[in-house]
Amino acid sequence: MDSYQVTRVQGQIDLSTIWDNIPRLRLESFRVESSGHRPEVECQLQYDTNGIYGLYQVKDRYVRAAVTQFQGRVCTDSCVEFFIAPAGGAGYVSFEFNCSGVMLIHHVLDPRREPGGPLSKFRELTVDEVKEIKIFHTLSGKIEPEIDEEIHWRLGFFIPFELLTRVTGAAKAEPGTSWRANFYKCADNCSHPHWASWQPVYELNFHLPECFGKIKFE
Repeated sequence: MDSYQVTRVQGQIDLSTIWDNIPRLRLESFRVESSGHRPEVECQLQYDTNGIYGLYQVKDRYVRAAVTQFQGRVCTDSCVEFFIAPAGGAGYVSFEFNCSGVMLIHHVLDPRREPGGPLSKFRELTVDEVKEIKIFHTLSGKIEPEIDEEIHWRLGFFIPFELLTRVTGAAKAEPGTSWRANFYKCADNCSHPHWASWQPVYELNFHLPECFGKIKFE
């Protein structure tokens, strides 16, 4: 499946509840560099006139959350990520969340880089810019050492269209709009590292917008 239908809803959306009637996509493309641990990861999206709502559900193990500061390298922890390129906008925005809800957000205009180097052109968003983002998470605080038994955790988010418009210049999504996106799960510095995505990536690098799939707003 290289496309996902984003459900349009009316009324209040609760990030803390299970969304039984919303289609789920699965993150089942694991990079060969991953360990034998294969967490089960699903994500759902909804939207309204204000923005996009997402909910990750993760059946995991070897869970760690050592990063506690905004814009820290949360990919080294048990982490889920959502990269989105609004149609008609400049570049894409990468949203990364560790399992305790700590966030890293970049606006990426040129993801090319030398091996091991930073992205060619990107900007970190400020605390003020992201203050309208909402995050729900079932785990909290620093988790170190890691939890080595099986655990289910959830993380939900709300991203306002106003933020995406201001950052990328794109118009907000309307019914019939198609954007491009990918969804990821990683755990770089856990005892059983892994790198999974919705749409496959051809190398161990999530910053490959050419690999994004379509999300279609109904």
